[in-house]
Amino acid sequence: MLGYPWPFPGRPPKHDLSTWTVTDDWPEHVPVTEAEVEVFERWFADLFDGLFGPCR
Repeated sequence: MLGYPWPFPGRPPKHDLSTWTVTDDWPEHVPVTEAEVEVFERWFADLFDGLFGPCR
């Protein structure tokens, strides 16, 4: 419901999100192939240039 401040009128959420716990079960090192890096560089080049500056 855009245009209305939070909380929105209506039924409350089923779960209390303040009690949720987020855990990280990824390994310390995640292997990435050159092809995967190239896909990110191609699709997000403008974003990366804006964040880190252009490649030299």
